[in-house]
Amino acid sequence: MNLLFWWEVVGTFVFCVSGAVAARGKDMDWFGMFVVGLITGTGGGMLRSFLIGDLPPVFLRDPLYFGIAGLATVIAVAGAGWWERVRRAVSVLDAFGLGLFVVTGMRIAQAHGLAPWAALALGVISATFGGLLRDVIRNEVPLVLRREIYATACIAGGLVLIGLDALGSPEGLALAVTTAVVVTIRLLAIRYAIHRSEA
Repeated sequence: MNLLFWWEVVGTFVFCVSGAVAARGKDMDWFGMFVVGLITGTGGGMLRSFLIGDLPPVFLRDPLYFGIAGLATVIAVAGAGWWERVRRAVSVLDAFGLGLFVVTGMRIAQAHGLAPWAALALGVISATFGGLLRDVIRNEVPLVLRREIYATACIAGGLVLIGLDALGSPEGLALAVTTAVVVTIRLLAIRYAIHRSEA
């Protein structure tokens, strides 16, 4: 199994935990936590699959993703004492998920022959759509639609990946640096309450 596969597995797990913890914050039961976790972890990949014609979506071809969502639910339930600051926990997990999914989304797009700009767009969609669905289910305005440095962090990371590819950087280094850029930008925006300026 290649590095990109594990990148997506880790990203899915992080987003599933994010979704399950967010559902717990809304007092959902274990089934609700499982559903929200699964949707958060696979939503971006599902939309990506539809857009590039890779059907059925990967989470319907491999039971691994349901197992990941189940494990995330167990962690969210078992870690009840650790999730007192649910909003902060979700935000941190979400930042890591963004970074991991920008990379996998772009690499899958490139494997399907998309141009760099289209790969960047698909990477941003892959990274943000699961979180958008999570927030809608929780009856909140999605982060990506607020004045948050959210999609902007994904775009910055995607541009870095395109630049590293142009320089011929090793795959592992390119994936790690891109993920780190997205996560760092997002966490700094959270830490210092940095927002996009109004139009």
